[in-house]
Amino acid sequence: MRFLIDTDICSAHMRRPAKLAHRFIQYTGQIAIASVTLAELYAGAYKHSQANHLLTLIGDLLQEVQVVDFDSACAEMFGRVRGTLMQKGIAVPTTDLMIASAALVHGQTMVTHNTKDYQNIPGLHLDDWLTP
Repeated sequence: MRFLIDTDICSAHMRRPAKLAHRFIQYTGQIAIASVTLAELYAGAYKHSQANHLLTLIGDLLQEVQVVDFDSACAEMFGRVRGTLMQKGIAVPTTDLMIASAALVHGQTMVTHNTKDYQNIPGLHLDDWLTP
């Protein structure tokens, strides 16, 4: 997998698939989501009044992407990066750092519109598919 897409990109694609369709076609077979991202999507769906509709959209998304598990290598990367950032007084939201750790372990470019939360993570390559 070449790209790991963040929750905001997944949500944008599920809301308006035409907006990102060209990227999903261009990179067919090269797009993944972290299991942490999938958990965020499920949490968002189950809190929503139209949970069944959102669960269907998540199912559709899973036909287009591979899921990368947050495993022990990701946990070790998370600890290394969090420790380094804490020494510098830099805070990154836990879930975002977990997702970024998966991208780092698997050598993937992190695709997000929320670049602010990821910009201080050393070695992480960012791409924003929602900015022209």
